[in-house]
Amino acid sequence: MANPIRLREPITPPAPGQGPQPSVDAVEPPDTAAQRLAAALRETRERTLTLVRHLPQQALTSVYSKLLSPLCWDLAHIAAFEDLWFSRAAAVAQLRPELMATYDADETPRAQRGELRLLGPDEAFTFLEQVRAKTLALLHAGRFDASVAELVIRHEQQHNETMLQALQIAHLPSPFAHAQTAPGGDPSGRSVSGTRLVLIDGGEAWIGAGPPPAFAYDNERPRHRVALQPFLIGSAPVSNADWQGFIADGGYRRREWWSAQGWRWLERERAQRPLHWVSDSEGWELGELRTLRPSAPVVHVSFWEAEAFAASQHARLPTEFEWELAATWDPAGERQRPLPWGDQPVSRRFANIDQVGGAPAPAGSFPDGDSASGLAAMIGDVWEWTSTPFHGYPGFIAHPYPEYSEQFFGDTYRVLRGGSWATRARVASASFRNWDLPQRRQIFSGLRIAKDPA
Repeated sequence: MANPIRLREPITPPAPGQGPQPSVDAVEPPDTAAQRLAAALRETRERTLTLVRHLPQQALTSVYSKLLSPLCWDLAHIAAFEDLWFSRAAAVAQLRPELMATYDADETPRAQRGELRLLGPDEAFTFLEQVRAKTLALLHAGRFDASVAELVIRHEQQHNETMLQALQIAHLPSPFAHAQTAPGGDPSGRSVSGTRLVLIDGGEAWIGAGPPPAFAYDNERPRHRVALQPFLIGSAPVSNADWQGFIADGGYRRREWWSAQGWRWLERERAQRPLHWVSDSEGWELGELRTLRPSAPVVHVSFWEAEAFAASQHARLPTEFEWELAATWDPAGERQRPLPWGDQPVSRRFANIDQVGGAPAPAGSFPDGDSASGLAAMIGDVWEWTSTPFHGYPGFIAHPYPEYSEQFFGDTYRVLRGGSWATRARVASASFRNWDLPQRRQIFSGLRIAKDPA
């Protein structure tokens, strides 16, 4: 994911040896809250290991793209982040403070990580184990902050998605069975198109996450009202079949559909189809070269490609505020829901999330997750580009440190919404804001079109 959770903190951590040290003998936390957090930490760690333990060591140390870290960097970074934040919350020393600079995302940009002296795979796995033993001891002793624990869990889960991006770029084998059975959907999906539009009434929309104690990132707050005009939005994400039609219509050759910046990107990259398509009928899904499923959402397209496709349909990309209202609006009840389907938590009953599907699912595969307006797959499958540059909301307050969001604010980055098949359920929400540069295609990104009523 684009959200780069860093190792920075506003308070200087204790020096090694200062502060009381936890015992690592007792690892079962005594109270229910700590038990739930410990269970979530364990489940998340098992997923991290599932992603990589079937790979040879060379695969863990190789650099597959300047946009992504070597997998062993991600592993040690996960451990360093957990150690930093739990140590800070409990006022104890870190296990390996000398590693903080190497595994700080600001100090070591992705393009440089392959040139560093990194922990090898075995060392990284050992570091993960040592930090986790310390974390569980702190939980057992009641020396933790629940919000810090939640931050650590989500941080590791977000890195799971970026690790899957590396697996996809390297065409490494998937740790999951391909496209596990979904609740429903038309296997052929040829009748489903992302170009069918649904009208959403305008009005005053609530945007953003609610106040604590519920967890949210700083860029999701404060919750505020935005006045919106009525608009039309795609009933589903744009599909592979839609994109095949775009290519057949000369989509990568017709200058009139591209913005000036988008055309410059196209000329520079010489793109002819989405990243990981090898032809107009086949593409890579992790380690498998597969026939494209017509009704599955197109994935690995840049903002510029998404913008050009929308123009080819005499449409545009939605703003992020339109997207959030469309995802949550219940016209019958004249209210906004917490999630497209209502109040129940995000799960694979409602959305293609949590990675186990291995790829975007054919449209209509999760009918229980449709919004009240009949919009499919607003959560999961593919991150959806919006037209909105990434800025803070009115009254924004940086938390837990300015580097998380604030340094990316401006007109350069674009907001993506909704999560992807590779996003964990704990992370996905209707208010979560991902962001990336408009030329990026390594993320699991697609689109949904919008239009102003005639």
